[in-house]
Amino acid sequence: MKSFWLVKQEPSSYSWSDFVVEAQTSWTGVRNYTARNNLRKMRIGDEVLFYHSGEEKAVVGIAKVMRTAYPDATAKEGDWSTVNLAPIKSLRCPVALREIKGNPRLKGIPLVRQSRLSVMPLAESEFREIVKMSAR
Repeated sequence: MKSFWLVKQEPSSYSWSDFVVEAQTSWTGVRNYTARNNLRKMRIGDEVLFYHSGEEKAVVGIAKVMRTAYPDATAKEGDWSTVNLAPIKSLRCPVALREIKGNPRLKGIPLVRQSRLSVMPLAESEFREIVKMSAR
């Protein structure tokens, strides 16, 4: 059964545009235990929303998991993981955090409740609602 996720990234370090140019990336650098455990739950084919944090604060694209969790080679110490992601498509219009917070169907998502978490699960209905919002 497919699962749905949201990953956050500061666009000044690695943007959706960078991701599209690369065509696939290893999602390295996650150093939070909850986020790491979420990476480890990802399966090939799971769908992932790509969120620009920082100034922009908006969901900008959809990606897919291409490789399940494996050791993060960028980790100097500890038990950290990465997955491989590939971009699928840009959202027609970015969906801003303020819009997400204003949508009663999304009030319980981790992006609203645990804003510092960089890798978070979404229910399929929440994922679809955000994609629907981008079609405005």
